[in-house]
Amino acid sequence: MSVKINPEKDALFITDPQNCFLPGGVLATPKGDEIFKVLNPLAKKFKLVVASQDWHPPNHISFKDRGGPWPPHCIQGKEDAEFSPKLDQSNISLVVRKAFNPDEEEYTAFDEHTRLSNMLKARGIERVFFGGIATDYCVHDSVIGALKGGLDVYVLTDAIKAINAKPGDEERALEDMKEHGAKLIMSKDIVEK
Repeated sequence: MSVKINPEKDALFITDPQNCFLPGGVLATPKGDEIFKVLNPLAKKFKLVVASQDWHPPNHISFKDRGGPWPPHCIQGKEDAEFSPKLDQSNISLVVRKAFNPDEEEYTAFDEHTRLSNMLKARGIERVFFGGIATDYCVHDSVIGALKGGLDVYVLTDAIKAINAKPGDEERALEDMKEHGAKLIMSKDIVEK
């Protein structure tokens, strides 16, 4: 299936391309740094590129010492919260920070706090193409949030990576996104208008 990009109506969304989620990071996603081979050249084809960033305070509710499932990660202002040096940031137009409330877990960049769906639609965006980390958490929840926000969603399966905290998490996430209406494609399926 070929999908033509319309620069006025399409956006690329890069989910959490941060050091903590890449090899060597606290919550390393296996082969997570491979997404940049796909996303960096692809970003040049879009007029609007948005990236999300986990931005946790040191006492975030998702951390194990507060009963959450994760070790401390993506702490505001720390190196592990920064975007990977492998990410070409020259095409990023907008950065959306999430999960900054210490008492609220937040995997999606598309919710009532960010109002990102409304913001994108106000700019004339109708379709969002997703890449990033992690397929089974923040990519999944952001995709579902964008769909609930009335956007048409394409998931670039060669530009995402999963943590797979439990076996089969990646497959379940992909299937759920598809069931909610997301289209699963490869980056090679995208053609410029």
